Amino acid sequence: MLDTPAPLKGAALIKDEVKRLPDKPGVYRMIGDEGEVLYVGKARSLKKRVIQYAQGRFHTQRIAHMVDLTRSMEFVTTRTETDALLLEINLIKQQKPRFNVLLRDDKSFPEILIRRDHPAAQLKKHRGAHSIPGDYYGPFASAWAVNRTLNTLQKAFLLRSCTDSVYETRTRPCMLHQIRRCSAPCTGLVSLEDYQGLVDQAEAFLRGKSRAVMASMSSQMEAAAEDLEFERAARLRDRIRALASIAQETQVNPETVDEADVFALFAEGGQACVQVFFFRAGQNWGNRAYFPRVDKSDEDAEVMSAFLGQFYEDKPIPKLMLVNVEPTERELLCEAFAIKGGRKVEISRPQRGEKRQLVDHALTNAREALGRKMAESSAQSKLLAGVCEAFGLEAPPERIEVYDNSHIMGTNAVGGMIVAGPEGFQKSQYRKFNIKGTDITPGDDFGMMKEVLRRRFSRLVKEEEEGEGAIRPDLVLIDGGAGQISAVMEVMADLGVDDIAVVGVAKGPDRDAGLERFFIPGKPYFMLEPKSPVLYYLQRLRDEAHRFAIGTHRTRRAMDLKRNPLDEIEGVGPGRKRALLHAFGSARGVSRASVDDLAKVEGVSEPLAQRIHDFFRKS
Repeated sequence: MLDTPAPLKGAALIKDEVKRLPDKPGVYRMIGDEGEVLYVGKARSLKKRVIQYAQGRFHTQRIAHMVDLTRSMEFVTTRTETDALLLEINLIKQQKPRFNVLLRDDKSFPEILIRRDHPAAQLKKHRGAHSIPGDYYGPFASAWAVNRTLNTLQKAFLLRSCTDSVYETRTRPCMLHQIRRCSAPCTGLVSLEDYQGLVDQAEAFLRGKSRAVMASMSSQMEAAAEDLEFERAARLRDRIRALASIAQETQVNPETVDEADVFALFAEGGQACVQVFFFRAGQNWGNRAYFPRVDKSDEDAEVMSAFLGQFYEDKPIPKLMLVNVEPTERELLCEAFAIKGGRKVEISRPQRGEKRQLVDHALTNAREALGRKMAESSAQSKLLAGVCEAFGLEAPPERIEVYDNSHIMGTNAVGGMIVAGPEGFQKSQYRKFNIKGTDITPGDDFGMMKEVLRRRFSRLVKEEEEGEGAIRPDLVLIDGGAGQISAVMEVMADLGVDDIAVVGVAKGPDRDAGLERFFIPGKPYFMLEPKSPVLYYLQRLRDEAHRFAIGTHRTRRAMDLKRNPLDEIEGVGPGRKRALLHAFGSARGVSRASVDDLAKVEGVSEPLAQRIHDFFRKS
């Protein structure tokens, strides 16, 4: 009987793969022992690039370690190197490989949207895909920045912010008109033609023509004053002041930059910060600090290149990017961004003038932000080491998941999961669970917790089986005592994930903070030293989970309270609902109407009118 040869691995495996590789552009993935993606890379020639890993000449020990861990490889050929770059960026974002530079914060930015699918355009805040017809302006660095700008635009251009359903049912102007934030097109106080003129002014302002807009309004104000229309002149004066306030509130408004994103990278001690400033329409629309996952052996140019690619994977691309470090393959990035953005894109490292000052200002912010982050990380590391010691873990936890439930007498029951680690609270990882189990008795906290944990860890098991880059917690904290722990461990054992540390946190007698009892399966409960930093840290984790669960529950309850009862009546779609609300003013008005009055509404037949009437009588 012949012996089965041992499977190839590491450099030997890569050398074997090279024999079958084409001399074409493409993307390669290095796969580890458990199917996890170790690294994603792209190449102008797959054959020439991959063979370098098999030759054993590595720039760093880290790359040598990556090669040693490789157990298989996957390849995708592409038409051009630019296509390979775009695919590489997409795969890195999806699979989060261990050895790639990784942008960890991928939250979307808020934008301003002027909707174009209604005769009276709506002004609103927007996040996500551009699926609504209209004009989008952004990105803004924070919700605060976009809310401030929306507030100013309402004062200056009097555009409506209400939903279409509210707009259609208004019979008199709302409070926003009374405080001079809306021109009330819903009730005809301004014609649609004049309203469109206000929309055009707002668009011109957001496109950077603020001086022209303010000059036009100043001329109108002077003309109104000359015609003795002092009230109209005063309204125009207030609108001009609102526009001027944006320039006064913003610290940095460049004169030579109309549309650009400014990036500054500062790296120290194996950590890095990239500070991003957004300039649109000649105005500073805010800034944000990012802390990508890097290795101390990574070159700044490589970090900047990887960061830019991942940053714009799902964000609008400006025509100009100013950087303090020129990225590797700058021309290739510009070409890829031009394909995605549909226009020419420039990446520039300015040497002098105002643009250089903008980059230097961003670099100062990056240096200070990294300093604060490193100081916080040091304190956080000591706390996690204390948690490790308190609970007898093998190593300080990198990912802690904390679970809590919230409900009122079993109604609107939700579960919440928060995540914390060396970087503090990771809010992008928070998850909510609407309790769906029909066999759970209202108010059954054990049953609710079992459902939440079963859904969370069933998904983990599935992702691990499919090799989709599942994320395992090192420690699970449950709000509860021995009963909760017993229920949770039953679920974990059923799913085969009982190798994850689970700890219950029960409030002390009379719910006193500082007297918490901790429950570990198979051990008697214990308490931590009062006033110890680790105890305070665990209290913060529990309180954050409680806050998140209660907030999610309140949101769901508020949505139930706002739900229109007309939505529950069979045969009443959006059109008939709008007609009924327009005819009777509100759902309460509909509930009081007779069958004959309901049947007079356009689109409502006598059988449907009877059904609507019966629905409210039964309710």
